[in-house]
Amino acid sequence: MSASRRSGATDELGPDKPERDGPINEDTEDIEGTVNTEDTEGTEGSTDSADSGGSDLLAALLDGMDAALCAFDADGVVTHWNREAERILGWSAEEAVGRRGFAGWAVRTADAEEVEGRLMAAMHASGRQVHEFALVTKDGGRVLVRTQSAAVRGPDGKPVGLYCAFSEVHTQIDLERSIALSEALFEDASWGVVLVDADLRPAVVNAHAARALGIGRTAVLGRPIGELLAQGAEELESALTHVLAEGAPPAPAEIWVGVRTPDGEKRRCWRSGFLRLASPLAEEPVPLGVGWLFQDITESKQTEQEAAQLRFRVNQLHRAARAAAECEDPGEAATVHLDFALAGFADHALIDRVAGGSMADGEGPARLVRAAATPSGRPGPSHLAGHAGIPVRYGPGHPALQCVERAGSVRASAGTAAPETAREWATGRQWPPETVHALCAVLRSRGRTLGVVTFLRGAGRTPFERADAVYAEDIAIHIAAALDLEALERSSE
Repeated sequence: MSASRRSGATDELGPDKPERDGPINEDTEDIEGTVNTEDTEGTEGSTDSADSGGSDLLAALLDGMDAALCAFDADGVVTHWNREAERILGWSAEEAVGRRGFAGWAVRTADAEEVEGRLMAAMHASGRQVHEFALVTKDGGRVLVRTQSAAVRGPDGKPVGLYCAFSEVHTQIDLERSIALSEALFEDASWGVVLVDADLRPAVVNAHAARALGIGRTAVLGRPIGELLAQGAEELESALTHVLAEGAPPAPAEIWVGVRTPDGEKRRCWRSGFLRLASPLAEEPVPLGVGWLFQDITESKQTEQEAAQLRFRVNQLHRAARAAAECEDPGEAATVHLDFALAGFADHALIDRVAGGSMADGEGPARLVRAAATPSGRPGPSHLAGHAGIPVRYGPGHPALQCVERAGSVRASAGTAAPETAREWATGRQWPPETVHALCAVLRSRGRTLGVVTFLRGAGRTPFERADAVYAEDIAIHIAAALDLEALERSSE
């Protein structure tokens, strides 16, 4: 039953059941005068049952509310008081219902007139009135509450009372902050925010995320992740599934994805945080989906990777120089530089020397003899070759010959050719069949061209870039110095 029924008080609707033996006024006779009390016991029982059921429903609704609620009749007497009101102030429904106003128990006497005046004014105002009051708890403490009051009107439209819903101010402020935060995240946030449902489909997307995905906000909704990303969808879906099952990870994750743009596919790195969303209305957490927040860190990540790569390559050059300094044979020192250069840089490498030892600038077409090579098909140290002095069968326009002619680096690639076409491209240039990308750097010492060093990559690696060419040129300087020293030693013998 409602709080008013439990306490025995009555509201504007009258008592639960009219007293049979009590006085009957004229209004009651008009409604009930035709009822034969001797012949309607069954009817009366059904009426009591319906009234009891309605009262129980009203009591359940009131007590199940998240907000505290009390109601007053036209004279300011408390008629309803739910459990949340009892929790906040400590006064039970039996203690509250039937009291006139808040004076002396829920409000300090000095504040009672002002508080009651502002509350009761809601009966004669249109809409809801919002106020903040300091109420008194049963144990004597004070709590600041925010109230929403509105008139309760009868069938004739005249006010017959009012209701007052209230909550602690800090609770209300927390709610408002949560709402403001969610609105800001989905409108003004400088990072992407996506709410993903339990089926791993975007349900809400903010403007920043839509721009990052290269698609409109409404066009994203309900589509599988795989349709939104060209690469990285599997990794992202795996992360979302893990969060739904296990909860949020302890730290952000960096995910590389491929995004489709009008200019083609672009590779991006998104630092992503995940939150599992659960319904606050359920007794046990019911997963509603995942909150995914991400920020594009591609530029900083690339800068970080380039710095790490540069440190590694400088370290490799230093280690190679120290190891080569211990070699008695200059030819062996050249292969040491070649072996150290391969780590993280290429799959195979070749050293071709100019037939006759060297050539000056402007001399005729060069003939190249294989001087050293890394083993093809299996890892291992490079070995010296070309003792017979037979020139390598390079055709016209070969990248190694172009490198000698230009005295500069040359890059070549099979691109996106089919595997069989790429194999023919490699074998036609006298390279291992699995070669897809090549970089040739000229070997020069004392103003003369000594040969070419060629680095080769397979299909699992990216094409050589300008930074790779600079590194290859640094390696070529050391190799050329070793080969020049070897030639000097032979000529002096």
